[in-house]
Amino acid sequence: MNLSRHLISLAAILALLLAACASDGPARLEPESMPKSAPVPPIATVRPHAVDSPHGSRSDEYYWLRDDTRSSAEVIAYLEAENAYKAAMTAHTQALEDKVYGEIVARIKQDDSTVPYRLRGYWYYTRYETGEEYPSYVRKAGTLDAPEQVMLDVNSMAEGHGFFQVGATAVSPDNRLLAWVEDVVGRRQYTLRFKDLASGAILPDSIPNVDPYLAWTADSRSILYLEKHPETLLGFRVRRHVLGTDPAQDPVIFEQQDESFYTAVAITKDERYILIVSQSTVSTEYRYARADDPALEFRVFLPRERDHEYHVEHLDGRWIIRSNWNAPNFRLMEAAVGEEGDRSKWREILAHRDDAFVHGFDVFRSFLAIEERSGAMRKIRIRPLDGGRDFFIAADEPAYTASLDQNPELDTQVVRYEYTSLTTPSTIYDYDIRTGERRLMKRMPVLGDFDPANYRTELVWAEARDGAKVPVSIVYRAGSRKDGGAPMLQYAYGSYGATMDPAFSIARVSLLDRGFVYAVAHVRGGQEMGRRWYEDGRLLRKRNTFNDFIDVTRFLVKQGYADGQRVSAMGGSAGGLLMGAVANLAAGDYRAIVAQVPFVDVVTTMLDESIPLTTNEFDEWGDPTKKEYYDYMLSYSPYDNVARQAYPAMLVTTALHDSQVQYWEPAKWVARLRTHKTDANPLLYRTMMEASHGGRSGRFQRFREIAEEYAFILDQSGIGE
Repeated sequence: MNLSRHLISLAAILALLLAACASDGPARLEPESMPKSAPVPPIATVRPHAVDSPHGSRSDEYYWLRDDTRSSAEVIAYLEAENAYKAAMTAHTQALEDKVYGEIVARIKQDDSTVPYRLRGYWYYTRYETGEEYPSYVRKAGTLDAPEQVMLDVNSMAEGHGFFQVGATAVSPDNRLLAWVEDVVGRRQYTLRFKDLASGAILPDSIPNVDPYLAWTADSRSILYLEKHPETLLGFRVRRHVLGTDPAQDPVIFEQQDESFYTAVAITKDERYILIVSQSTVSTEYRYARADDPALEFRVFLPRERDHEYHVEHLDGRWIIRSNWNAPNFRLMEAAVGEEGDRSKWREILAHRDDAFVHGFDVFRSFLAIEERSGAMRKIRIRPLDGGRDFFIAADEPAYTASLDQNPELDTQVVRYEYTSLTTPSTIYDYDIRTGERRLMKRMPVLGDFDPANYRTELVWAEARDGAKVPVSIVYRAGSRKDGGAPMLQYAYGSYGATMDPAFSIARVSLLDRGFVYAVAHVRGGQEMGRRWYEDGRLLRKRNTFNDFIDVTRFLVKQGYADGQRVSAMGGSAGGLLMGAVANLAAGDYRAIVAQVPFVDVVTTMLDESIPLTTNEFDEWGDPTKKEYYDYMLSYSPYDNVARQAYPAMLVTTALHDSQVQYWEPAKWVARLRTHKTDANPLLYRTMMEASHGGRSGRFQRFREIAEEYAFILDQSGIGE
């Protein structure tokens, strides 16, 4: 095949790279400054293709960029040409990227470890060594003074792999065996493996194509795992593996028949019951069996029912249930084991409130720890089970995030939680519910001259065009004046009910110290303001997400937080959809946009049930076989709404093996943008060949990705050092 008609030649790419590397522009670049000999971008071939639907056909001239095998020489050559173009266009910012990367790495304590937690007489933690990309999973028997046992040395395991990720670990009830899953591609198709912790031997049992959900039976002889569908990659079969037997003969314990449901396997905190969880956007169904039952006879907890979501934990013969039955913001109920199927026998523990969202909970022998959200903040409520009064764990700042940490033991009066804010590094506390004493266990070290007192954080409320009040978390360097002169980076997600809680970033300091304002817009589609906030940002109300983001930008500029000519926006995955919509709807409000693994071809993807996640998300985006949803999705899908207009400078990133947002979505989007945009702003597209939806797997590799994005934003904001 003659690729020269479609792609810039390798010789031309090399020449462009050399020309860009030879460019010696000034240290400080204005946003419009580019190397004098600007490289020519790759132009993808136009090949007519019709995407059919029950409501008509759409033209997709770049559909050919889809290659499910990821082996097409033509497609790979095009992606590599885009990577080369991106490298040439950013050669003048390489020194800035290196500087930012060096700053980030200089702030981290490279030989660090997590706070140990105790489980069945062992202390477990992970630790990093200086210069290493990956952690080691370790434990100590009895006391923290005991010798350390390395269960997994991930750096050794990752040798020879461009990508390596441990997705889950589970130690058997007798403490002798370790099960873990690993991914060496980035496709989230894990392999289940086993290690004898007594001898150190890796067992021959190996099971490919599984999800990261594991549950041991009480006798430590068998384990339940979740098999993925080979095409959709959905976990759909729960199987039971007996150690030492042929995995091909593993019996199927449960098979998910409804492709709109995700499946998971878990075990209760007291390890008495194994759970099989079926979860869709709007419905849940649990099954449970005693972990010590050789037959593993599963019983349905409560049959799935549309618009009823629930989550359960076992405590002393009863179930603690988080449920939205007649409670949109959820409440806590309890029911005796065996009576859970009759809701008339459920008893309310924590009542529903319109102004508070029950985010989650953990059980202890004498109390419940409840994550509750109100006023856009996540807090921790303690509910004594002896009839005592509830109370909240106090916070140190007006804008913060408190969340439950590892708490594997039932018989304790101490709850471990994490506290963070936009200015406070992640901090682990042990809180004694009897005395109210809070013990600092660890604060993430930030090396160098970082001082939280040098930064200010605010929670402000921006009015959206329909009158809704949108919370916005903001952080900036102390002493900054709200005179409309500061560059700003605004971030949001706004889908699936996910909450973007204010949290510290060791990398973000590099922006703040250069005068940036950083803002998190808690737009509708998340659950920062409760379930209604989510409902108002999905399905036929999805446009609220985009409008909220734009209205927050305009509010912050009007209030003097930011220079309207130097506002950048960032979002990933479904947040990348937000970036694509914003680029079409309000291009003039943004100097630069970074779209990470963006979901931008909404209609085509949702019409194709062979693509991972499609069927699970009909209740998030809509079912396009129904005309009302088809038309609405088509009205905002970024790929379908690319226009002949000026666009901001854009950096678009993806991963070749991403299983959640396929690489061809952003590839097609960029190709169409190239032929439609009427401006001279850079449009850069980078495909990571060895990465997953979350990026590359090593910690330093991830810092390099951040530095790359920050250098792009800084350059577009006129900051060259």
